[in-house]
Amino acid sequence: MNFSYYIAKRYLFTKTSNNAINIITIIASFGVIVSSLALFIILSGFSGLRTFSYSLLDASDPDLKITSVKGKSFLIDDAFTQILNDNSAIVTYSKIIEERVFLEYGDKNEVAFIKGVDTNYANVTKINESIYIGDWLDTTYANTAVIGRAIAIKLSLGVNSYGRPLTVMIPKPGKGFINPNNAFYKIDVQILGLYTGTEEFENKFVYVTLNQAKNLLRFKHNQVTGIELKLADVTQSNTVADELQTLLGSAYKVQTKEQLNEVFYKVINTENFVSYLIFTLIIIIALFNVIGAIIMMIIDKKQNLQTLYNLGTTIQEIKKIFVYQGFLLTFFGMLIGLFLGIILVFLQDAFGLFMITENLAYPVEFQFYNVLIVIFTITLLGFVAAKIASSRINQKFIEK
Repeated sequence: MNFSYYIAKRYLFTKTSNNAINIITIIASFGVIVSSLALFIILSGFSGLRTFSYSLLDASDPDLKITSVKGKSFLIDDAFTQILNDNSAIVTYSKIIEERVFLEYGDKNEVAFIKGVDTNYANVTKINESIYIGDWLDTTYANTAVIGRAIAIKLSLGVNSYGRPLTVMIPKPGKGFINPNNAFYKIDVQILGLYTGTEEFENKFVYVTLNQAKNLLRFKHNQVTGIELKLADVTQSNTVADELQTLLGSAYKVQTKEQLNEVFYKVINTENFVSYLIFTLIIIIALFNVIGAIIMMIIDKKQNLQTLYNLGTTIQEIKKIFVYQGFLLTFFGMLIGLFLGIILVFLQDAFGLFMITENLAYPVEFQFYNVLIVIFTITLLGFVAAKIASSRINQKFIEK
């Protein structure tokens, strides 16, 4: 066994005659345990929050979306559909029509987007799972719609309010004089359901059938504003997007879910990184206790160090004793903190100990990646703290 490592273990696990040093060592260990516990819980909490936030996008955005580079709409031909049908990575796809519209209900008005979807849309996204009240679109009924909960609140609009329809309007295209009494294409719809999701999503769409959207916008039979795709393996979305972009050409734009929500993803990841940096700073402050404990131990063991030095132990070997001691102190404290943190994360995931709302537990997710981050951070900072403390040892200090 390494001589310095052996002595370091003896110093770490053996009480000294000075109770103050024992107390300082216990405090330092407790600081490492709490810091490790807090860092792992924060990382697990952000992992759960990120997964929960991304799951909200499953209802609003597909795995891939194809739009036109020039103009708002494009025509789908047989060659286009053949490219999609021949790609084995694509499970299914849906034709969509999106356009900004005016909504009118009674004396209230709102600006939103109409989104015409075909019957396959519910297989492309998880829109069915986001229905808050009512039902998803039913093609057996004419002139129906599903809207966001936030839009419904602004318009004071309820579900299945058959006494008064919601009017969806879009300005007529053209130049010159416009008759204000006939300036819009209009459709009246009855609301079948309300959907929930992110704040932006709830304020954005009025879902109608594809044919309703075509009639409102006066689109041709094969004219759409986009194609949304469901993939067999979402982790391959970038690869599939590149393949489709090459086959379809520069006239089309193929975007992944991350690209469609670039700002949202950046905000979530930035918050996670900033939180990690803040708690790393807290750990650094806590490790000053480790430095203090090691320095106190060095002072207390000065006579023993003189004996070791006289017996032929080099200064570097003596320094290694306290480097090992500081490293072991932080390492064992980290293991205890991680163990407690993992237990708490699994308990929160299973029983919802901490709730955001009455029906929603704070989301957490155990990821082995977070365990590695905590181990790397604590061991590295613990090693640096031990090196700083042991740097006090030199020949002059021992011989004095």
